[in-house]
Amino acid sequence: MKAAATILVADDDARMRAVLSDILSAEGFRVLQAGDGNQALELINQDQPDVILLDIRMPRMDGLAAIRRIKGDSLLKHIPVVIVTGLDDTRARLEALGLGADDFLLKPVHMAELLARVRSLVKVKAYHDHLLHYQQELESRVERRTRDLRMTMSELAGTAERLKQRSLNTILCLSRAAEYKDEDTASHIQRIGRYSEALGKRLGLSDGEQEMLLYATPMHDIGKIGIPDRILLKPGKLDPDEWKIMQQHTVFGAQMLAVQDEDDGFLKMAREIASSHHEKWDGSGYPAGLREKAIPLPGRITAVADVFDALSSKRPYKEACPLEESFRFVAQGAGIHFDPELVAAFVELKEDIFAIRLPIES
Repeated sequence: MKAAATILVADDDARMRAVLSDILSAEGFRVLQAGDGNQALELINQDQPDVILLDIRMPRMDGLAAIRRIKGDSLLKHIPVVIVTGLDDTRARLEALGLGADDFLLKPVHMAELLARVRSLVKVKAYHDHLLHYQQELESRVERRTRDLRMTMSELAGTAERLKQRSLNTILCLSRAAEYKDEDTASHIQRIGRYSEALGKRLGLSDGEQEMLLYATPMHDIGKIGIPDRILLKPGKLDPDEWKIMQQHTVFGAQMLAVQDEDDGFLKMAREIASSHHEKWDGSGYPAGLREKAIPLPGRITAVADVFDALSSKRPYKEACPLEESFRFVAQGAGIHFDPELVAAFVELKEDIFAIRLPIES
């Protein structure tokens, strides 16, 4: 079961802290409280929260000084900070934003606005953590292969530099993602990556291409951050206008993952996948209506993995289909929805797919 996101409420007004804490706790968040900037920093260092709600005027250390400390610390600077203040002072708000605050709310705080801002920033933090895990795992794999191949020191330096540049590009994409919203589906994106990696291996792709599939395919729906919650979380069927908006997540994702570095194969693949994973073999997909092999191979691979996992997973609006039934659905889509060659390879991987699916859902 996923742990609840932690929110730190820092305000010298005990009543305001209690009100905000009650609202957030009622929505399932874990809440920490601090009465001044010093206490807030102690709690942040002990138990890093997912979002910080920070008053500007507090004793001992005010909110502006606390922001300087938070955003100046490499371990803390990625935690979103929302200034919550009764000050109708444009200069103070601008100074806070200039120091790195991510958003602000004016007292009295409206409950719906508070929850909307907090949910959105929690999702941004979750995507940052996922990308950070990608970076760490990739670095670990490179180190292992470095030892095995006994690379020279110059080759190690070159690999480190490429990893550094790739990390910078990932952070750039994360900053764009902060302007969007999405629903966190951690287990789903883990499985999508592992299905796609297995399918890439079956197709004879190189180790590097398999690894890129593992980490790029989980970003296939990152564009959903830009879809309004009223559409993204709607339990019933979308109407035509809502469906047109939902389809835009492929365009949003491609825009968010656009980079200038032509040598960054990972982000180029992630962009292709975000843009094309809803295209269909017969040309009836979206957003561009591509058909057959005009659809990039990573997008065709992700389409198979994504549909299979969606079918076999429980959702608020449906029960999970049995795995065998999900396989039959994918097989029936060969030549219509999916690349027939990929479907054949996916069916041949049935035991491997089951081995990936069952441990994660158990």
